[in-house]
Amino acid sequence: MKSPSNLKILFIINPISGGKTKINWEPIIHKYFKSLSHTIEFFILTGKEDASSIQYWIKKFSPERVIAVGGDGTVSLVAQQLLNSSILMGILRGGSANGMAEELKIPADPILAIDIILNGKLKKCDVIKINENDICIHLSDLGLNARLVKYFDKGSFRGMWGYARMVLKILWQRKLLSAHIQADDLNINIPAYMVVIANASKYGTGAVINPEGLIHDGKFELVIVREISLIEIFKMFLSNKRFDPQKVEIFQTTKAVIRTAREVHFQVDGEYKGKIKTVNAEILPSALNLLIENTDISTG
Repeated sequence: MKSPSNLKILFIINPISGGKTKINWEPIIHKYFKSLSHTIEFFILTGKEDASSIQYWIKKFSPERVIAVGGDGTVSLVAQQLLNSSILMGILRGGSANGMAEELKIPADPILAIDIILNGKLKKCDVIKINENDICIHLSDLGLNARLVKYFDKGSFRGMWGYARMVLKILWQRKLLSAHIQADDLNINIPAYMVVIANASKYGTGAVINPEGLIHDGKFELVIVREISLIEIFKMFLSNKRFDPQKVEIFQTTKAVIRTAREVHFQVDGEYKGKIKTVNAEILPSALNLLIENTDISTG
């Protein structure tokens, strides 16, 4: 898809996304567009009423393209404001977790990533509605990983060794969750360490949790991790190797209700949501217009 000569592009920037190596995107974007005829505008997230502020700027500026500059949480926030609209959405990596950017193979190189905003192609993306107020475009889960997300958000560990220590602590406690799952062709009670609601195939580390996951097939997967070990945890979260299929069950569906016997940790697209006992999930097919590279990618 070739870019029109005069686009209006709104960049939504999360200034606190990323770690010590985060990219200072605003001057890079200004420099890139300096000699071009496109009109660009910036909105910097503050953490206060961001959703309504994004809606205000979209209405005021009337952009053809809106770009989320941040991690998975920023991407999910922006996506929620663009559901079922004709506006195209782009992604620039800027977070400590960039799972959706990884899924779509958005380059880490800033210039190559910005090129996609102008010259990329359209990919219709499904979205999963979670309960009443959330959407998931990437991966949500209950249990072990959500607990790790909680500790990460609180700054309880940093770096690889901090991560390893927290994994060891959680594995030592070995808390199983007990859940009842109702889905299209499923009605089961299961014990598990983690239940993943997956629109995509892999975490931001590149770890494949849902090998057959596609963001545009009108369905999502429930990934049930029944058994776990230290080796498997590091394989899943710190490498791009597949999880042992003998310890995992995957069910494809368009809707699901998950009820747990006790409150368990829950995260949506890298954002910790607290403890819950019930999750309602339903696919919203082709609800989002994403910009991706003009080459074939694993998402089809």
